[in-house]
Amino acid sequence: MQHKKFFIWRRAMELPVEHLATFTAVIDEGSFEGAARRLHVTPSAVSQRVRALEERVGSVLVQRSRPLAVTEAGAAVLRAARQIARITDDVGAELGTAPEAGSLVPIVVNADSLATWFVPALARAARETGARFEVLRADETISTEKLRRGAVMAALTSTSDPVPGCTSTRIGTDRYHAVASPEFVAEHFPEGLTADALRRAPSVDFDRHDAFQQRFLRKITRAEVRPPRHFIPSSAEFAHAVELGMGWGMLPVRQCTEPVAAGRMIDLAPSSAIELPLYWQRWKLRSPVLDALSRIVAEEAAAALG
Repeated sequence: MQHKKFFIWRRAMELPVEHLATFTAVIDEGSFEGAARRLHVTPSAVSQRVRALEERVGSVLVQRSRPLAVTEAGAAVLRAARQIARITDDVGAELGTAPEAGSLVPIVVNADSLATWFVPALARAARETGARFEVLRADETISTEKLRRGAVMAALTSTSDPVPGCTSTRIGTDRYHAVASPEFVAEHFPEGLTADALRRAPSVDFDRHDAFQQRFLRKITRAEVRPPRHFIPSSAEFAHAVELGMGWGMLPVRQCTEPVAAGRMIDLAPSSAIELPLYWQRWKLRSPVLDALSRIVAEEAAAALG
């Protein structure tokens, strides 16, 4: 496998930058037609460039499905294409020939960090580097897959093991508390957090990947408890649903401190917070933009998470 990856990398380095940029546009836009519009060429020209890449590498790079999907070989070439583009942009910035709009840096971030402390870090990075950022939102437990597939250059994740070709740095710990509205507590937990009450009381989950509520239930009951579940796939709306009494849910401390202090929510078990370690994974690539972004994220995380 390593020989195959080296072969793909070596051949990719020999490919025209124009073809690599076209392949990246196809993946970013999700279609050959979208890439053609972005590059101001015909769909036929896009198809020919991608086919030339595949012939050069000797592997199919993209599955012609809806939506398009990169193959394993395609993911390797996509990472190479993005790294070459990153290096080209950095050189252009150093020489003063970079586009005025700045370069685009794709990253993946979990929803709760995005809703609490990460956007100020991103705004600071944009001011200090002049780069533009495309943020993809994904659960912190699966975000590294986007890094592995070449879709992003960096990821905020709960996974400590670095993706091949990346570094992994712990930047802090987020703490989640089980909270609910006073009315919900009075109705569902009049005798406290018993296993029977937790089995009947609805919970609010972000999506089907969300494991925080189950982690809390196991910590409290030491048993498998499966309550009725609502799914609210937006951090702000998730908190709003809990405040409105739809169910109880786990909120990061920066989202629940104020409503708990104001009496709009009750912390169900203040001493039973669930800790989420956060890691910043990024390409092992010398890049002033990535270096600056990584430094800023670490500094902002230290201030926000303690």
